[in-house]
Amino acid sequence: MKNTQQNNLFLITSFLLLAVLHFPKSSAQHTTTEQYFRHMRYNHVSPHVRIHGIHEINQQEAQRTSHYVFKYNEKKQLIEIINYHYHDQRKHPLATIGAHKTVFEYTNSEETRIFFDKKGNRMTNDREVYKEVYQYDKNGFINALDFYDLNDDPMESNWKIANYRWSKNKKMVVEKRYDLQSKPVNISPYFEFGITGILYRKDGSPKANYNLNEKLEVQENSIGIASYEDTYDEYGNHVRYSYHNAKGELTKNQWNFAANNQEFDDKGYLIKGAMFDENNELIHKRNFPSVTRIRMASPVSKKDSIEISEKALGYLIALQELKPDLMKEVFHKDLAKRTMGFDREKQKEVIRETSYEQMIEFAKSWNKSGTKFPPKPSNKIKILDIYNRIATVKLISDNWVEYLHLVKTNDQWQIINLLWQHKNVDRYPN
Repeated sequence: MKNTQQNNLFLITSFLLLAVLHFPKSSAQHTTTEQYFRHMRYNHVSPHVRIHGIHEINQQEAQRTSHYVFKYNEKKQLIEIINYHYHDQRKHPLATIGAHKTVFEYTNSEETRIFFDKKGNRMTNDREVYKEVYQYDKNGFINALDFYDLNDDPMESNWKIANYRWSKNKKMVVEKRYDLQSKPVNISPYFEFGITGILYRKDGSPKANYNLNEKLEVQENSIGIASYEDTYDEYGNHVRYSYHNAKGELTKNQWNFAANNQEFDDKGYLIKGAMFDENNELIHKRNFPSVTRIRMASPVSKKDSIEISEKALGYLIALQELKPDLMKEVFHKDLAKRTMGFDREKQKEVIRETSYEQMIEFAKSWNKSGTKFPPKPSNKIKILDIYNRIATVKLISDNWVEYLHLVKTNDQWQIINLLWQHKNVDRYPN
């Protein structure tokens, strides 16, 4: 009995020793920590600017709101971002990811980013590339970024950029961009900056971005802009950006303003904006609707209900009484009118469409003989639902049953979608 106990103890001790020797190193390699952020710091400067989460929240709060999950390894390197950010807000391809999950991998001199959808399939990010590979020098300075497709072949982004190259020049980081033919590319398709110089703050946020010539001297572009500057508050909110000439004076951009001040709520959502001219005089301001507090529509007015009924019935009256002008009034020009049909050649049911233009022509002559409807047509309408500026209506006539969608634009209700079928169901296959 004693020998059996000793043998069992030996086996258990041996197993535990093997477990200790085998598992700790592996598990340590997979140790991760997580942080949750409502937003990422806004960036319209360069992919050289590091990703930075702002407005940190805890895991419990994250379950109830839009957010990003940042995962780090034991070296405190960012290894994964999961994108649960669903609230609408101002976005920029340099400030967002676009993919559901971004995976980061590291070597001594490279950082690779790969993008995945919710099903775990490879996808493109907001720059419409499949893989990004950053390169570092021996001091940890990022000096290159290249884009690759699913076959690991070089590719261009949606801005026709295949790679970025960065170097240091005094206090600035100099950026150059090239396409697949190694030709220089502007900073973006809509902004005329070629070689640029990035000036950073100590916290890693971009302070200014300069347009440079080949000698790396600041120069104005064709509309007089030599730089733009960014200001962030203590929470990381992007509270101001402005455009300047070579003298550092405010100057208007192609959108006809020189500076934009922005105000955010305590959760980091944009609530106010104010644009200024080159003299720092206010030219426009606006309030932005809250994305966290939704104001529901008030009950519709009797006037709206009457107009919806008139427009729905007006469609049938225009057909019956040959009134093309009325047909133009009741239908939106983007009308989608559909019904079921049968393709005899393919021997299957199909969807047939009628355009806005065809409906106008039908109103001119389709019932010219007066035999398409009974002498006293039976037109019945039932409003199924109205919400603010959209409505659903059921229309029943002698011949058809139809479902209509109406939309209110420019203070006028019109039919924009129409789905119909014959009232007599025997006209369709069982």
